[in-house]
Amino acid sequence: MPALLVSGAQWGDEGKGRATDLLGSKVDYVVKFNGGNNAGHTIVIGKEKYALHLLPSGILTPGVTPVIANGVVIDIEVLMHEIEALRSRGVDVSKLKVSANAHVITAYHRTLDKVTERFLGKRQIGTTGRGIGPTYADKINRVGIRIQDIFDENILRQKVEAALEFKNQVLVKIYNRRAIDPEDVIQELLGYRATLEPMVCDTALLLHEALEAGKTVLYEAGQATMLDIDHGTYPFVTSSNATTGGLITGSGIAPQHLTRVISVIKAYTTRVGAGPFPTELFDEHGDFLRKQGFEFGTTTGRPRRCGWYDAPVARYAARINGVTDFVLTKLDVLTGLKKIHICVAYDVNGVTHSEMPVNQSDFHHAKPVYKEFEGWQEDISGARTFEELPAAAQHYILELEKMSGARISAIGVGPEREQVVVRHSLTED
Repeated sequence: MPALLVSGAQWGDEGKGRATDLLGSKVDYVVKFNGGNNAGHTIVIGKEKYALHLLPSGILTPGVTPVIANGVVIDIEVLMHEIEALRSRGVDVSKLKVSANAHVITAYHRTLDKVTERFLGKRQIGTTGRGIGPTYADKINRVGIRIQDIFDENILRQKVEAALEFKNQVLVKIYNRRAIDPEDVIQELLGYRATLEPMVCDTALLLHEALEAGKTVLYEAGQATMLDIDHGTYPFVTSSNATTGGLITGSGIAPQHLTRVISVIKAYTTRVGAGPFPTELFDEHGDFLRKQGFEFGTTTGRPRRCGWYDAPVARYAARINGVTDFVLTKLDVLTGLKKIHICVAYDVNGVTHSEMPVNQSDFHHAKPVYKEFEGWQEDISGARTFEELPAAAQHYILELEKMSGARISAIGVGPEREQVVVRHSLTED
């Protein structure tokens, strides 16, 4: 009864959808357990490209049951548009299951997210403005709206009216915005009942029964380790737990079911939004990585900040998540560079740190200590075995493996589904 986790080891956008898709034919269920439509997966199948935001990437694999679990916050309008977009392209979405306990992003969450971020000015967190943070805040404050509430109009009305009694005061008196009519929110949510009803269930029970029956369940984390609300570069983080611990609370399965933790990591580093980023490049190398790697956000379209591979971050992710396997993506992007650098430690005011500094201020002021490697010029997109890679690329991978805290089991050498070098099975010991 194996449960597998695919998570991100850096600041997101590592290619988790690619890793999930790589495992798709070997699993029975694919589960999204945290986050919302503030992040996305881009999946390339043949000549078709799919951008997913709320739906688990396993929805593209025939026979797999996709599940949105309780830890996710759901913008139902976005969910409906995404479902319809896939249906129009011939994708079967009939097996999708949605947790009755998942929280709902409403119009007032989106509004508050945007006006609050603008109000912060130079202190902005760099949110996507999609209402994720305010929805999680309501969840913790115990004033949130859950999917199950949509099916009880009296409960829904009580909750929305109570929430807006306070939030409208904030919108009008602090942000000088127009108040939101509770009835508009209520009627919008009630309008989704008929479409949602066949999808909604107790997903924790569904997944428990699947695991007990010997099915293979793949959990995919939204965002990434360095954006985790507890373990990331706080406060420049997301509002959920994107690490192994988040899987347990965000899906309702017991920890003993988890048999493999697969963390996806790029052959370099990127991040979107504000926050510390020690290896960020502001020169031609950064421009090269952004251009060659098409480093623009799936959800926002924002250009990503680019930098060299950060080994202390990789080791941190391996430790926090209990990583058993790394999937290294976008190795092909480095092709053409004469020299490649790896951050092996940090210099903080003359003191060398081989691991992530515990103090956030120290991490913000950390200067990378680099080790230099020879690059390669050969096209690696056709490689399917480790031995087919250029010697310099092999050396780079082996050095990354030594520094990163877990074995590198698969390597992406191009954007297509089949452009992967597999060194170790991700599902078998």
